[in-house]
Amino acid sequence: MAVYCGRACRKYLLHLAHDNVDFRLPEIKALLSLRNRPFDTSETFSEKSPFWQLKGLSEDDIRSVMSRTVCGKSSFELWGHGTTTDELRTSLLEYPAENMAPYLQQNSTYKINVYTFNKTLVFKDRIKKIDALDFLPFKGTVNLKDPEHIFCLLEDYGSDPNDIPEEPFHIFFGRWIADGQRELIRSYSVKKRHFIGNTSMDAGLSFIMANHAKVKADDLVYDPFVGTGSLLVACSHFGAYVCGTDIDYNTIHGIGKASRKNQKWRGPDENIRANLRQYGTESLYVDVMVSDASKPLWRKTAQFDAIVTDPPYGIRESTRRTGSHKDIIKPPEDFSGESHVPVSMAYHLSDIFADLLNFAAHHLVLGGRLVYWLPIYRPEYCEEMVPLHPCLTLISNCEQTLSSHTSRRLITMEKTKEPEDSDRLSHLADPRFTPYQGHNSFREKYFSGLTKKNGKDAKATPKNKE
Repeated sequence: MAVYCGRACRKYLLHLAHDNVDFRLPEIKALLSLRNRPFDTSETFSEKSPFWQLKGLSEDDIRSVMSRTVCGKSSFELWGHGTTTDELRTSLLEYPAENMAPYLQQNSTYKINVYTFNKTLVFKDRIKKIDALDFLPFKGTVNLKDPEHIFCLLEDYGSDPNDIPEEPFHIFFGRWIADGQRELIRSYSVKKRHFIGNTSMDAGLSFIMANHAKVKADDLVYDPFVGTGSLLVACSHFGAYVCGTDIDYNTIHGIGKASRKNQKWRGPDENIRANLRQYGTESLYVDVMVSDASKPLWRKTAQFDAIVTDPPYGIRESTRRTGSHKDIIKPPEDFSGESHVPVSMAYHLSDIFADLLNFAAHHLVLGGRLVYWLPIYRPEYCEEMVPLHPCLTLISNCEQTLSSHTSRRLITMEKTKEPEDSDRLSHLADPRFTPYQGHNSFREKYFSGLTKKNGKDAKATPKNKE
């Protein structure tokens, strides 16, 4: 006789997209932590698998995660699973009948889908697999167009397209609960964006960054390297108020040469605010300002719930800050400032990240998150290269490969303590807080690698920063 299992001990299955694999676990963990729920999975959990079994959650928890995730495709209440059809049958027969009953009523409608990962089945074989489930007590009527309940048989044939087995490695069956937000990748595509630049962040990665940062309604989110505002667009979608700064006057004001094909100059209404207006979130636009990230203009107090940004790497955008190695020359007394172009100097990557982490330590609220991209020369990378700060705890470190020799890593940190005077000297006492100077040669190593590959990797490199 089956042992009773209430809602509290039900298991759920997440079916995840098989792209941005390194980003999936931090995203799901972050979304669960928004509800103060743990990430508790089975003993056979494999991070690289497209199927994750979760326990210790409610259906509302799962629906909440799926309402935001762009890494998750679908979610199910798991009724049974096994490595063979016999194991699946045994598992389904052991599932409490009282848990199934509400979805198998005679006056209900349903349909059963078959999904196979890494293998395509012909229609006849799919029907056979559905017919093999006739031992389940379905009493309702089949409705393929608009059913009340949807069930799914999911089969995992591994991830090697060159070695597909005859039989699946694992089989799952469950009741569909909700789909993820993969549609956002298409509907927010930069190809359809009102205002874009050469470095506009991919829509999918923008939403992943917002999720890693745990951005939620009524938060105040800041991007110190705002560019054309792709990250602000994603954060505002989740209800956050957004603001940003950038040293590039033309980009902030939406003037100058256009980034679109067959368009020479930007139009009069191409700006970040127009992007938010396009998606119905203009009311959440605070402002963007021309400002040097190395010389922040904010009061020295915590203001931001999250800082989400993509600093320049010196590849598509230069790494510059205001200032000069020469003696400072005062402007004439009658200077109005309207046509002034400030003198700039090199802004080393190590300084950019040191300033960014120090800014986050002082201006994030306690528990607030910093999410940013760190460019890496892969042959020399090690974890010690990731900049640290005594007030910030490293949460996750995810890699996106750009070429055979370069990548960028999405770094997520959380503020866990307020700054103290002693923190200023921490880099002298602890080498982990010393800015890694190796980042400063990233640009030279990047182009050196491209010439060695005869331009092959250059074609494969995605647009990679905002």
